[in-house]
Amino acid sequence: MNKLNTRLFIIAIVPAASIAYAVYLSDRYDKEPISLLFKTFIFGALSVIPTIIVERFLSSINAFSGLLGIAITAFVVAGFTEEYFKRLVVIKLMCKNKYFDEKLDGIVYSVFSALGFATVENVIYVVFRYSYNSYIGLYRGILSVPAHAIFGVTMGYYLSLSKFASTKERARANFRKSLYMPMLLHGAFDFILMAGVPEAGIIIAIYAIYLWITNQKKLNTYIYDSYSRFNRLHYDDEE
Repeated sequence: MNKLNTRLFIIAIVPAASIAYAVYLSDRYDKEPISLLFKTFIFGALSVIPTIIVERFLSSINAFSGLLGIAITAFVVAGFTEEYFKRLVVIKLMCKNKYFDEKLDGIVYSVFSALGFATVENVIYVVFRYSYNSYIGLYRGILSVPAHAIFGVTMGYYLSLSKFASTKERARANFRKSLYMPMLLHGAFDFILMAGVPEAGIIIAIYAIYLWITNQKKLNTYIYDSYSRFNRLHYDDEE
């Protein structure tokens, strides 16, 4: 690998690695095993393979043009397919795992799966597809990679609500939300970028701020739940 590709490769992986480390630090009271986080990250990265296959098929049968064609690409080809496979990793690896024992865990594992996916996608774009454009790495590091993490927060939030629901009806409802809510957020994000409107930069900035604020609230809620659970268990041990 030449010096240029090495530099681009580092640029491509640093955003996801930084966010992953920040999420790991946010899980202060009952940290997940690093081996499981790494496994989730790797399988999230591998989920790019079936995603590409399905996306190519769906793109080939998308006969619509204009805004409708863009909407189908954004919400179905990209949004649904990518969130489905990232979510599948968490469902298969972690939803019945003994270490998934508090609500914050759903977010942590979903974000790690999403960041694994985002890392490979970023390498494809930054190192190979647009290596001639030095701004692609900056743009994707600021917007696209954090967006994947944010969609993971939404996914994990509802997966945890499903896992710890008091009734089967609530469990099923939140399980469905764990797919279609991040899909809708992802689709809207891509649609804004793909629609080609002159104000797209301003709109995507406002939308990114909205996503960050709303999902930070979700993360903070589960961090507080984790803190309360830790204190409760610590108090019970002292009795």
